[in-house]
Amino acid sequence: MDRMKRTPIREQDPKVRATNFGEVCLGYTEEEAIQEASRCLNCKKPMCVTKCPVTISIPAFIAHVKNGEFEEAAKVIAKSSALPAVCGRVCPQESQCEGKCVLGIKGEAVAIGKLERFIADWTREHNVDINETLPSNGKKVAVIGSGPSGLTCAGDLAKLGYDVTIFEALHEAGGVLVYGIPEFRLPKDTVVKHEIENVKKLGVKIETNVIIGRTLTIDQILDEEGFDAVFIGSGAGLPRFMGIPGENANGVFSANEFLTRNNLMKAFKEGYATPVKLGDKVAVVGGGNVAMDAARTALRLGAEVHIVYRRSAEELPARAEEVHHAREEGVQFDLLTNPTEIIQDEKGWVKGMKCIKMELGEPDASGRRKPVEVPGSEFIMDVDTVIMSLGTSPNPLISSTTKGLEINKRKCIVADEETGLTSKEKVYAGGDTVTGAATVILAMGAGKKAAKAIHEFLSK
Repeated sequence: MDRMKRTPIREQDPKVRATNFGEVCLGYTEEEAIQEASRCLNCKKPMCVTKCPVTISIPAFIAHVKNGEFEEAAKVIAKSSALPAVCGRVCPQESQCEGKCVLGIKGEAVAIGKLERFIADWTREHNVDINETLPSNGKKVAVIGSGPSGLTCAGDLAKLGYDVTIFEALHEAGGVLVYGIPEFRLPKDTVVKHEIENVKKLGVKIETNVIIGRTLTIDQILDEEGFDAVFIGSGAGLPRFMGIPGENANGVFSANEFLTRNNLMKAFKEGYATPVKLGDKVAVVGGGNVAMDAARTALRLGAEVHIVYRRSAEELPARAEEVHHAREEGVQFDLLTNPTEIIQDEKGWVKGMKCIKMELGEPDASGRRKPVEVPGSEFIMDVDTVIMSLGTSPNPLISSTTKGLEINKRKCIVADEETGLTSKEKVYAGGDTVTGAATVILAMGAGKKAAKAIHEFLSK
């Protein structure tokens, strides 16, 4: 065995998968998982753990995989993470745990994420129950939102004996895991629903169709419903737009709406009453993971798809794996290009997009070279659908209906980085509602920190 090279993982052929919504990555077999786990050096000072937002004991679980002790590996992961099958699929391991793997200095890092996924899938397929909880302590905690931060916080508190209720605004639990991430990256029925069921097995109750700020306020939860603390993990679902002419044309979507219709409301399936009128040529404006998700979804719906991004390939913020998969499947990349206007026909539908070429100038405040327009380089892109993927911000409904809750200029809730405590007593917050749009695992890390802080507060 060459310790410097990771065990290859099977994937659907790009030409085949570009026509279906089946999962792209097919995962390791037992033999492949054991082979990959055998590469781990079991470092005495495991740097991989320091970069894991939920601090999984990575060498310990991999050692169990190496020995074929899959249930023991699952128990190690379960101590730190409630969503291993999700994290194994969508975490940016290359910039976190795997980015610190010693083997990655001269060779290829251990495939930590793929091994976590293998263990989670093996546990589900073999109906192994690894949930353990302490006896009830009589304290009630409300969690707002059933996305990754809310599920993590709820799961950790339930294990400690708390009576936890999650309030979810949509009709289905899962937050961004069900409405934002496509089926071909994260299967809903097998993976997401199973992990939510595991959280419910801990005793967590989930009430859907409850809009905090309308159905119920946080003040009512604390003052009238008898809850001892609240965690806000409501995410960042309010899309941003460019503010260019024609942006309100028919055929312009936010990536949030486009993905929600497809992922949660099954618009890609025949017979569902949530259609998306998609044209033949689609431009997705933006370069992050959500842009890749939207582009790859539009491609599977039969369109010619272009990613339009104002910086170069080196600055694309999306995961390298997502960009690679998008290119393999046939998504075209129009880089150093910026839209200036969306052209409409006489009925108000998109019939093209004015763009201008860009070049990279001096670095801006973020450290990235600032894109500047190239004079005289304007052109019209022939598209009939535009999907804006420019990031999201928190919906202000909760902050505007809660007395004493401080927000910053980005409309995010202000919360302590280590504990999640907000300016309002007994109210904690974490995930995208505090940071703005970020990753699933960072949201989980915030939910974990808040659960620990809530426990310490309620144990006094």
